[in-house]
Amino acid sequence: MQRIKRFASYYKPYKRIFWLDMFCAVIISLCGIVFPIIIRYLLNEVFVAATTPEAILESVLLISLILLILYLVQALCQYYVTSMGHIMGARMEYDMRREIFSHMEKLSFSYYDKHSTGAMTSRILADLFDITELAHHGPENLLISSVKLLGAFIFLITINWKVTLILIAVTIFMFIFSWHMNKEMRRTFMENRKTVAGINSVAQDSLSGIRTVASYNNEDLELERFDENNKNFLDSKTRNYLVMGRYHSINGFLQGLMYISVILAGGIAVARGDMLASDIVIYVLYINLFLDPIRTLINFTEQFQKGMTGFERFCEIIDTEPEVQDRPHAIEAGRLQGNIVFDNVSFAYDDAEEHVLENINLEIPALKTIALVGPSGGGKTTFCSLIPRYYNVSQGAITIDGVDVRDYTLKSLRDNVAVVQQDVYIFNMSVRDNIAYGRPGASMEEIIAAAKQANIHDFIMSLPEGYDTQCGEQGVRFSGGQKQRISIARVFLKNPPILVLDEATSALDNQSEFLVQQALDQLSTDRTTFVIAHRLSTIRNADEILVLTDQGIVERGTHADLYAQDGLYKELYNLQFRQPSASA
Repeated sequence: MQRIKRFASYYKPYKRIFWLDMFCAVIISLCGIVFPIIIRYLLNEVFVAATTPEAILESVLLISLILLILYLVQALCQYYVTSMGHIMGARMEYDMRREIFSHMEKLSFSYYDKHSTGAMTSRILADLFDITELAHHGPENLLISSVKLLGAFIFLITINWKVTLILIAVTIFMFIFSWHMNKEMRRTFMENRKTVAGINSVAQDSLSGIRTVASYNNEDLELERFDENNKNFLDSKTRNYLVMGRYHSINGFLQGLMYISVILAGGIAVARGDMLASDIVIYVLYINLFLDPIRTLINFTEQFQKGMTGFERFCEIIDTEPEVQDRPHAIEAGRLQGNIVFDNVSFAYDDAEEHVLENINLEIPALKTIALVGPSGGGKTTFCSLIPRYYNVSQGAITIDGVDVRDYTLKSLRDNVAVVQQDVYIFNMSVRDNIAYGRPGASMEEIIAAAKQANIHDFIMSLPEGYDTQCGEQGVRFSGGQKQRISIARVFLKNPPILVLDEATSALDNQSEFLVQQALDQLSTDRTTFVIAHRLSTIRNADEILVLTDQGIVERGTHADLYAQDGLYKELYNLQFRQPSASA
């Protein structure tokens, strides 16, 4: 019931449309009930009791006029229900989709470490479709069917209550059976949702990496992965349809029992003189009248299970609290200077027993360039990810300009930090829009200036459509160096006081690295900069180098100081450049 109440809350912005939709649904129901009443009146009163043909004609014309008015009203109500009712459902779908997407954007990186984007996309698309079908058709079908059933039974009881009680008994048994089957159907629908999410996840993963798949000639392997999930989905759908088959076939048999009970009980009543023969026709008409709402209610149970299953999965995400969020009374950071202090900082991922970083103590003055080197898995990227609070520290605190980063609002904190990664993400939009992503609303002059600073303007101008050239999915039309310089132009446009360069040149050829390094050198000027680098030649001029391992910061100093220490840094440097001598 709590879930249903929560679902009902999404109707609140559209309550006027909803109640008018319900009013129209009642009118449609009443129009359907009236027709058999009029037929009974014609059979028992007009055609039998009328004395002259003129009287019959007059009654038929009057009834036809009444029916014409009723059907015009019904048509208008049907138009409103079909159009505005669907529009209301579409608006609710819009609201829910916006809410879940907005919430997904707020979820912490740790959530995405555990959940595939394909499964998340399935919840935005497939689940919401069933939710909105329920939102529109559910209350409307439930009301129309209930009014028709109630009205039909009330009228039939006035004809012959004994025959009507038999019909009620069969109907009650149908609903008890439906309620029992709902539990099994709900389980199979939830199973369907999970298997669909699995297919989406594998498909997105394979298609996103299609070039890697082709380069390793692993199409058969990917098809095997897809087939496994596709088979799981088929098995789930098979179980679902077997349940539905039992459900609908037994209900169909019970509907047939209604006709048998009317013929049998009605025939006995006519034989005893308790019922007119014409009233059996009315019973048959009413059986047809309320078999339709019974079918609708039976289908509604299926629709309800699908919709509420999707809504439960929707709520699972909405109810997931971001691990990283604003503290109460968090302050706006403004433009920070960039004095950063790590005070006894430790960090471990949720599902890890050991700390990635432990007892890190470090003071970094503003405008300094700090390089982080060390073996893979030493925590270099994690170290930098803690500054803009992509993750929260497990222990200790990080302060910027004397304030704990957790006391700044997330938005204002991250406005002060930019990250240039090795794997650049280029959006499937124009070059201009990709650069403007650094500061939405920037003028064309500012975008061009940022591109020039990033050494990418001349290349952009050589493209057929210049800055309006579409980049393609993940920037597939451009080389690694070109994508990297577009991402650097973004940062120039953002102009943050704190910069993180996460192995920004490690995957580039020499010519691309030269152009990117020129841009990075200019970008690093007058900022607090962290450089994660495997190519140690790029960090020789850093103000300080930190050697980070799973034991923490094991060495720190300038290039000359560390090389003279004959420690891990010297070993890494000599290994990279194969210098057996002790001279730098």
